[in-house]
Amino acid sequence: MTTGEAEANTGQDRPARLIGGPGMLLVWLYGVMVVGAVSRSAVQISTDFDRAPLAYSLSAVAGLVYGFITYSLVRGGETARRAAFVCCAAELLGVLTVGTWTLADSSAFPDATVWSDYGMGYLFIPVLLPLSAMYWLRRARAQRTA
Repeated sequence: MTTGEAEANTGQDRPARLIGGPGMLLVWLYGVMVVGAVSRSAVQISTDFDRAPLAYSLSAVAGLVYGFITYSLVRGGETARRAAFVCCAAELLGVLTVGTWTLADSSAFPDATVWSDYGMGYLFIPVLLPLSAMYWLRRARAQRTA
């Protein structure tokens, strides 16, 4: 194998970047949400879990989902893009479900989660972020196939 062939093979093995342009902002925002959700849930679970176990557990799950999406965006490639898209869709479903649930039956959540009231405590970023990410990931796919 010549040097040129080796360089061509390495270029083909490298996953397509997902974090160019606005994708970098998504990574940054998801990173902030990871820190916020994981920190919040860690403190709440370790100090006051009996008060609102469902709310605190959901905040921890949100942090894990944010972490996986962040990792997938940074990793790049078609498999990571698909995984991130599915997780964003699940995140959006979670935000809409928990947001509606907290409005319909506030007694079920004695304390807020990251997704309570559609993420109002986080400036509605939890509901806007997956929509933005799904748009970006669809656009990245369309550009790759074009």
